[in-house]
Amino acid sequence: MKKEEIEKRLRKYLERDRSGIRKNLIKILIDGRKYTTEEIHERLARNGYQINSRGVSAMVGLMSARLGILKVEMGERNRYWLKKEYKELVYSILSEYDSKNL
Repeated sequence: MKKEEIEKRLRKYLERDRSGIRKNLIKILIDGRKYTTEEIHERLARNGYQINSRGVSAMVGLMSARLGILKVEMGERNRYWLKKEYKELVYSILSEYDSKNL
């Protein structure tokens, strides 16, 4: 998928983010570390979001399949991380999104 298409999809994804949970999920993943859905769920819960593990799994699955910005390490517990080639793009879109919504 081309970067332009990913940028377009990511912008739409964030535009529909009423509560800020999508933005926070991306902020968790932008550090490049690998996370299980349970770890992501715990971090989102610490930030005050009320979502269950299945909801987190759905969000991460959508980001992986539809946006194409995540890699998945399959195993007993799948681990997800942001693809290195999209880190700068994602960071710039998040920065722009943050400045618009202050």
